[in-house]
Amino acid sequence: MILRQLALLAAVAGLAACAHDPTLAGAIWDTRAGTFVPETLLLARAAAAQHVILGEIHDNPEHHRLQLRVLERLGRRVLAMEQFDSEHQAAIDAAPRNAEALADAGHFDRKGWDWLLYKPLVELALKRGWPIVAANLSRAEARAIVADPSRSGLPPAPSVERAIERDIIGGHCGQTPEAKRLAGMVAAQRARDARMASMLKAPSVLIAGRGHARRDRGVPLYLGGDDVLAIGFTEVDAGNASPAGYDAGSFDYVWFTPRAVRNDPCL
Repeated sequence: MILRQLALLAAVAGLAACAHDPTLAGAIWDTRAGTFVPETLLLARAAAAQHVILGEIHDNPEHHRLQLRVLERLGRRVLAMEQFDSEHQAAIDAAPRNAEALADAGHFDRKGWDWLLYKPLVELALKRGWPIVAANLSRAEARAIVADPSRSGLPPAPSVERAIERDIIGGHCGQTPEAKRLAGMVAAQRARDARMASMLKAPSVLIAGRGHARRDRGVPLYLGGDDVLAIGFTEVDAGNASPAGYDAGSFDYVWFTPRAVRNDPCL
């Protein structure tokens, strides 16, 4: 009996510990105020901003669900998307106003991107009559810049370039590309951010990867001005309940979510 009571007490203690275990999933961190804020406040500030950048991890369905929630609260916008190359803008403009036809006209890469995650965003924009803007460089442009970084037309920015280098090396599982190629990849990444910034006509909202939403080296760097709201959707790491451990200062708001289920690409 005593052992059973001790077991029950241990179980209750364990449940209590779980109930008080801090978790960030679902929380929204205001980086300037240094505090958590309710969703209603974030959505109100998004609605008032001229440019809203929604930085996703591409394969996380929760990030796309939350993007849709933000879009639903916005007034008329230009919807700009990294997933469409700007060379296809004329075809997008001429396409029938349905999501599938527009995706085909814009040469949406259904192998590289999960169309089912992006389709609801496009459908909402079409339903509301929002223009859809193809914001990215073409593959040909990106390849040309990788081969010759001077083609980017951007001035040197050593601190930004070093930060992007670290991102690229991290994305290659710690393997550093050959120096010339790495320099070209950095230049292409900066050119993508600059191109996406140039395609944003206020009021706008940009759907892009989380790195592109960073204020310190992403699209906001090329927009200038203060009327840009950068939201970084961020996966929570087990055991890390401190917003400071997630590059939180790189965004205006960090919206924490569970991690997507995926295989480790570095294995």
